[in-house]
Amino acid sequence: MTATPRRLPGRGCAVDARKHTAALLLTGSLLALAGCSGRGDDASAPSSSPTLRTSSPSPSPTASTEDTAVIAAYTSSWKAQTEAYSKASSAGTGLRSNTTLTALADIEKDLSTMRRAGQVTTGKPQIDPKVLKVTHAEIPTATVTDCVDTTNWTLVDKATKKPVPLPTRRLIKYASTATLELWGTKWMLTKLTALEQTC
Repeated sequence: MTATPRRLPGRGCAVDARKHTAALLLTGSLLALAGCSGRGDDASAPSSSPTLRTSSPSPSPTASTEDTAVIAAYTSSWKAQTEAYSKASSAGTGLRSNTTLTALADIEKDLSTMRRAGQVTTGKPQIDPKVLKVTHAEIPTATVTDCVDTTNWTLVDKATKKPVPLPTRRLIKYASTATLELWGTKWMLTKLTALEQTC
């Protein structure tokens, strides 16, 4: 899910974002909660996993099968991330089964910051991933585009269950891209990037 780049909030709200949240959270997911809506950049009621809508049309049965596998891996990583953020811990989430250690390191930093701040999330994001392209090389690589809606994914104080105050000017729905690599027979998320644009 290479190292996941961290994007600072847009100018004018960076101080507020740091003041109201203990850290910039996972790029492409909770990071958008601290972003500014005018600058652009991982929903539905609380339950199991992010909502998957549709995958992009594919030109052949083989490509369709491949795209389906890529989307399944991407969605699985989001499900595990959502679970991890809901308890500020990756333990028992299965993140390691679909997210590379490099990408996982950034997630673990975010979770550690959340634990120190006594914060977790409730609800879940809504995602709408589509396979942009698959490159067949020594290590096949797939690029996924997404529109992440964090409307019902809320950062809360773990003890009081009250929402953490966030800047009013922030992106709640934003575009993102992801890179996955085929490791043996399994697609693994290697990079997740929130874009500075709404969707």
